[in-house]
Amino acid sequence: MDDQVIQITKINTEDFIFKDIQNITFPIPPLASANFYNNEGVQTLKVCATVYINSKGTEKPTVQRTTEGDGTLTIYYDYVWDEISPETYNVYYIETDYTSDTVGDITEVITYLKYTPSTTPVDPGNGEDPTLSRGTKTSMPG
Repeated sequence: MDDQVIQITKINTEDFIFKDIQNITFPIPPLASANFYNNEGVQTLKVCATVYINSKGTEKPTVQRTTEGDGTLTIYYDYVWDEISPETYNVYYIETDYTSDTVGDITEVITYLKYTPSTTPVDPGNGEDPTLSRGTKTSMPG
């Protein structure tokens, strides 16, 4: 089993603001896609995700854990959360290649944005605390 982070790139130049925060749950789950491709003779699963994190924080998200089992690949993107929902966001694009002996058996990918409580306060947002990490399930094209 091997996962390789290809890139973690901030893709916005100005702080991103959601216009309607009444219908948003925090933290915002990743937007993800997944596709198989042939990487020099090795079947590889490319997982691309977009995550939204507090623009007042300084650390970018990291890929902390990848697990495979029962046809599901699970990826956790960790970031430091200030325990208050932000008003503005940085948007990060994360691309990961995954291979294993059973990669062809994967039928869905679940990506989680998993927060780690901050030890340093950052600027507050709308005052609502996140209650849990958020995930997105992506079915494999077939």
